[in-house]
This record gives sequence, structure tokens and C-alpha cells, in this order.
Amino acid sequence: MAEASPKIRLDKWLWQARFFKTRSLSAKVISGGHMRVNSQKIAKPAYAVGPGDVLTFPQARDVRVIKIKAIGERRGPAPEAQALYEDLDPPKPRERDIVPPAPRYEGQGRPTKRERRQLDLKRSDLLD
Repeated sequence: MAEASPKIRLDKWLWQARFFKTRSLSAKVISGGHMRVNSQKIAKPAYAVGPGDVLTFPQARDVRVIKIKAIGERRGPAPEAQALYEDLDPPKPRERDIVPPAPRYEGQGRPTKRERRQLDLKRSDLLD
């Protein structure tokens, strides 16, 4: 008889792969109807998933598309967790996450009140 591929609860796998801090948070996302497994909506945290399944779910402000490569034994360190999946659509950095370099001052130490006002005027021009 053919051996069945190993399966694990969806909420437990998301927690082990470190997509959510707690298992109850992953269960809340699933039961909220925001999870898709192989393009089918799933609303049960106990849904069984295994290697080869493709998960689509929101995380923070991004939509993650993940393919399960393995089932974990435990919730281990990040490198171990990253070996459990393949990221099919890695999140792109947002513009607001890219921090401009800190301004350099010609003088020593902190700028004076007058210099700060001039810097604020320059910054407001850049924002417009």
C-alpha cells in the first residue's frame, strides 16, 4: 500500500515556520478566512497540509505566497524555520522603509537653533 505523505495542522506549521509569534495568532488569521491553500479558501486551523502545498496569506502589509518544502519537528531557530518553505513571491521593501542618510553638519556637535530651522525648511521642500 502507498505510504501517505506526512501532514500537519496548518496553524501549527505556520507557527513552526515562524510566520506568526503564537499559534493562536496563526489560527486567528486562518479562521478569519484570510488563508488559501492551493488556491482554495480555508477557514479551519486544523486543515492538514504537507510538502508541495502552496499557501497564500496576509502578513503585516504584505501578501505572502509560500510553498511548503518540509514539515518541522519543532519551532527552532530562524535558519531551521526557513528551510521548511520556499518563498515564491518575496516581499519587496517599501519606500518608507528605506531610510535616507543622516545629514552631516559642517560644525562640531549639535546644530544651533537657527541651523535646525534651516534644515527643517529644506526637509519640507523635499517632501513636497
